[in-house]
Amino acid sequence: MLALEKAIAQKEEHFDDRQLGPMNLFVFFALLGGLLVLAFAANRLVRFTHVPDVVILMATGVAIGPALHWVNPDIFRGATHGFGALALILILFEAGLDLKVTEVIRHFGAGFFLSFFSYVLSGALVSVACRYSFHFSWTEALLIGATLGCVSSSILLPTLQQVRLRRELKVTLLVEASLSDAFGVLGVTTMLQIAAGGNANLRTIAWALGSSLALAVAAGVLAGMLWSYLLPVLSEERFWHVLTFAAVLLVYSGAHLIHGNELISVLFFGVTLSNFPEIRKLWANESEKTGWFSETPIKARRRAVDQPSAQMLTFHGELAFLLRSFFFVLLGMLVDWAGLRNNIFLAVLCSAAILLGRAIVVQAGKLAWPAFATLERELMVWFVPRGLITAVLGIQVIEVRGPAMAFLPSLAVVVILLTNLLLVVGTVRARNAPFDEPVAAKEAADGTALIGHH
Repeated sequence: MLALEKAIAQKEEHFDDRQLGPMNLFVFFALLGGLLVLAFAANRLVRFTHVPDVVILMATGVAIGPALHWVNPDIFRGATHGFGALALILILFEAGLDLKVTEVIRHFGAGFFLSFFSYVLSGALVSVACRYSFHFSWTEALLIGATLGCVSSSILLPTLQQVRLRRELKVTLLVEASLSDAFGVLGVTTMLQIAAGGNANLRTIAWALGSSLALAVAAGVLAGMLWSYLLPVLSEERFWHVLTFAAVLLVYSGAHLIHGNELISVLFFGVTLSNFPEIRKLWANESEKTGWFSETPIKARRRAVDQPSAQMLTFHGELAFLLRSFFFVLLGMLVDWAGLRNNIFLAVLCSAAILLGRAIVVQAGKLAWPAFATLERELMVWFVPRGLITAVLGIQVIEVRGPAMAFLPSLAVVVILLTNLLLVVGTVRARNAPFDEPVAAKEAADGTALIGHH
């Protein structure tokens, strides 16, 4: 009798498990769909609320993870780094598709100046604050500064698409954001090498930076030229978007193999794909100065003369939006409440150091952007969001340094939130900034913008 009751109980337990599995799957799909709707709404409401969508996505992750325990974050902990890196690759590729060569050349100097010195000075001030206020070792302090020093292109690029600014300022900030990711990766990698007992002097670092950028640009341009020749044929086949996505991943991996900067290589791969067909037409005398000297946005010209590229932009933009949305929700789910409480004061101090370093660089660099008005320079100070790249670099530091830097993800999350609040101030102030009405009207008529939708 006891054996029979035990068998019945086991059968009922098995039946409940079978029922519970499908229910969990339905709940997961419902949650997945709800998150995508929320991400879309948050992205579109930026222009009205002036709150970056990343803040809403991270808050949602905190709510469904640590707060309400609807989802176990440990399930996704190992996938966070991969999600972040993949989203960043797609965002930079899409940004490259929407840039003109002439704009990159014209504003590269100002963007490089802003990106390099802002990263160096902000990272240095953060390191000094950590060293003398919280008594970290110099190794730990410099690693924190290198991680928190760079602006996040994953947040700044979508925000630039949604605010009313002159195109010159937008392109300068875009170039800065693209290069800042590269500086962040190089800075953290260099510091980890030094912390592991390696040697790195100023000449070595400068050579590493120069060679890395040169190899990345060369790899991206050559790959873009080759792919632009293949696209007219490939675009006639099914699933060619997936094949282009594979090419982006191969360019990223190939740049890493030759010790070039992977993200810059992806950016220039997109720039070349966007511009090279027009340059080929100039060389062949098939068009009269359309693309190299024209001020018409690349996106508008693509729609007129290169429909496959417009489709490619749409596909990769939506894929980047998907991955980016999930990454920031996952990041919010992985928040450690105890770590947040323990690092709140350090995060405020680091954010203040970032803002101070940015203000000094902007005021010292007036010669680099003499045409910018006072309010535009003020906006450059507020536009310092940290985000995806900061979180990815923080995870990389922990993977190498171990428990000694276990506080860094929680610190990075608070700094991301605080610097995005500074970005909110900037987007509100941007209402009064100078604006190119004729250019904006033409872009609106053509359905174009500087940055694609994320």
